[in-house]
Amino acid sequence: SAAGVVAGCAVNPVTGTRQLMLVSEEKEISIDRQYSPQQFSTDYGLLQDRSLNDYISSTGQKMAARTHRAQMPYSFRGVNAVYVNAYAFPGGSIAATRGILLSLENEAELAALLGHELGHVNARHTAEIMSRQMLASAVVGGVAAYVGMSQDSAGASALAAQLGMLTSGVLLAKYSRDNERQADALGMEYMVRSGYGTDGMVGLMEMLNSMSKRKVSAAELLFATHPMSDERYQTAVSKANSEYRSAKNNPVYRERYMDRTAGLRKIKGAIEEMQKGETLMAKQKHGEAERHFDAALKRVPNDYAGLAMMAKCQLAQKNVDAANRYAERAKEAYPEEAQAYYLSGFAEIQRKKYEAAYNDFSTYEKRLPGNPYTNFYKGYSLEAMGRKRDAAQEYNRFLQLVSEGNEAKYAYTRLRQWGYVR
Repeated sequence: SAAGVVAGCAVNPVTGTRQLMLVSEEKEISIDRQYSPQQFSTDYGLLQDRSLNDYISSTGQKMAARTHRAQMPYSFRGVNAVYVNAYAFPGGSIAATRGILLSLENEAELAALLGHELGHVNARHTAEIMSRQMLASAVVGGVAAYVGMSQDSAGASALAAQLGMLTSGVLLAKYSRDNERQADALGMEYMVRSGYGTDGMVGLMEMLNSMSKRKVSAAELLFATHPMSDERYQTAVSKANSEYRSAKNNPVYRERYMDRTAGLRKIKGAIEEMQKGETLMAKQKHGEAERHFDAALKRVPNDYAGLAMMAKCQLAQKNVDAANRYAERAKEAYPEEAQAYYLSGFAEIQRKKYEAAYNDFSTYEKRLPGNPYTNFYKGYSLEAMGRKRDAAQEYNRFLQLVSEGNEAKYAYTRLRQWGYVR
């Protein structure tokens, strides 16, 4: 074990000191590419406002070039989720939700937010957490350790578990307070290097601190993955008045941020209704949640996230015809995004329209490969269509990746009954 720890030490790119590291940079990038698309789709896909997405990307890339790991394949985007959060995957994929974008006041605060996430990537916080998990569990493979570390079945919603889908944040690292302090420090360093005023970080910390004290439900996941404290705000103020005093009067670009987010702020009321609906869904108060989703969709009838949330709400209430209608509308609103096809496929199975279900799950798999439950539901649909051989192939693919749960039992039983396993 001691030899393994020594062999697994590496120099931290930020501090220059040696740290436990059993995950290579190549593995960080590989894990990112495998899992970040799943999280982005769980968060209802990239913003359809291309101008706003380009703005977020350019703001992030400007800072990425000034970081300790400028060689990483960074990418920055907004996602349609309405809860308040931003997050980073270990290979440099960084996202901010609509919920947090609405909470910011200027471009410097956006830079502080993205800089903080860049701090996590540059200090290799997720890779360090993975390394500790691997050492504790004697797991050799990085991906297995990452999934084991990230999955939180107790916190996953019953509906998501039933659907074989991820809940928001299930793949995200949960950072320690020391991780957060270091990411804050790096975030301020990177934004100041990029020419922004320190009021950006102070304003961001002030907003987050206020939100944590008010226990805003839309930010629960944020504070579960990014612990907040008065100390973080006070540290930002102290650094702004001392170490980075010369940058205090640098620009924050409020007008530019307001111009770029004008379209988002126009639908703030609808997003707040969706936030309330999501909170009630988590409490399994589906009837109350439906009223908030309905209020949101009256304001923004073609909002993809709102339509997908309503489809889930209808599925939870076993209103499968209504669920299918909302999922179909979501597909029309955002044809490139995968999640609505999954919801539609599940609704079609409940309606016993198995060919339509199979087509939906096949489309989902093309847009977003990697979810083993897609194979299960494709197999189930094929079985109902009388195509046992094709169904057996899908069940076998599913069982290669999932060995527990009702679906695994069902698939294994069918393969035994059909003579494919003894």
